[in-house]
Amino acid sequence: MSQIHYFHQADDPYSHLCLQALDALAARAVPGLSVHIVPPPDDAAAPERARLAAWSIRDAGTLARRLGLSWSENVSQPAPEATALASAALVAAARQPGFAAAALKIGEALWRGDVAALAAMPSADAAETDAALTAAAKMRTDMGHYLGGTFLFEGEWYWGLDRLHYLEARLKAAGLIRPGAPDGLIAPVKDVECKATPSNGAKPVLDYFFSFRSPYTWISIPRVRRLARHYGADLRLRFILPMVMRGLPVPPPKSRYIMFDTKREADRVGLLFGKIVDPRGAATERGIAVLAKAIPLGRGEDFAESFLRTVWSEGVDGATDAGLLKIAARAGLDEAFVRAALADESWRPVAEANRAELFAHGLWGAPTLSVDGRPAHWGQDRLWVVENELIDATGAR
Repeated sequence: MSQIHYFHQADDPYSHLCLQALDALAARAVPGLSVHIVPPPDDAAAPERARLAAWSIRDAGTLARRLGLSWSENVSQPAPEATALASAALVAAARQPGFAAAALKIGEALWRGDVAALAAMPSADAAETDAALTAAAKMRTDMGHYLGGTFLFEGEWYWGLDRLHYLEARLKAAGLIRPGAPDGLIAPVKDVECKATPSNGAKPVLDYFFSFRSPYTWISIPRVRRLARHYGADLRLRFILPMVMRGLPVPPPKSRYIMFDTKREADRVGLLFGKIVDPRGAATERGIAVLAKAIPLGRGEDFAESFLRTVWSEGVDGATDAGLLKIAARAGLDEAFVRAALADESWRPVAEANRAELFAHGLWGAPTLSVDGRPAHWGQDRLWVVENELIDATGAR
């Protein structure tokens, strides 16, 4: 029978949270669990490494609080020396029973910076550690992924606790959950609810940093608009150029996983996805040009959603006149408006200013949202956090 493979990265906060679910998963799942210790992704897969590290620490704390998991507050990214010691200890622990408990102690020492404790733990030697990390990294790459804190089962990848529910659902559908296993999910999904009623008359500002080339932007924009309407927020569309058009690489394994994961998430939220004409380059620039002119007329949200829907789920090419005019017509914009917008490049400095503000938030990717200038949250997985902040801002009950 196939095994569940878990790839653990010593200095990855999400991996530390995954450790706390391993025993529960092993107790429920019929397939065995095989652990692999991996190094961090390479620079191509993590182009803004310092920002990614800082965000991951903050976001892991948010997720840990929701799920009732152990996570230290006010931690910083571990030093290379401490990470090396932790990796050696993890390689040794992966060869013994009771990995999750031992790894949790290793992770706790690592995140509190206790080098002495790490040095005193049973460890593999340098050659063994390097060989184990190299082999695990090759396996991860060969199987099509790049991150730590990931699960692999029969060719399907599940990143972190945010995707563990898909693995549990697959195991259940295949009859691979042990009889008598607890009901419910180890890490339940949380999403937008819009059940609380605003009470204080506030009109919060919801900044939405997004990219037309981000498939996650497509599956987020209907829910973002719903949040803004429900809580009476002023939704500000902060368009940015895609990462690849800003000189940041997106390697093929990352692109493939993002597409697969977006399809899985699109199905969950009831959106179409998969008939695609990549809007990289001219399509995105033309789309932003029209959007910039549509926003002052109050047509920006409709145009943005129309663009994203058509290029990501209907196979419309926004780089062509016919494609862009179709997108615009759905938002109530005629051909004369589109042609005038395409002749005006005043959007470029606005896109750059949006990018600079996104970076000032410590983030770099889309979609990212901020309520009333509070610390921003990256990803459509964290819309529930944005909703909590809108509830707080509006006194919603």
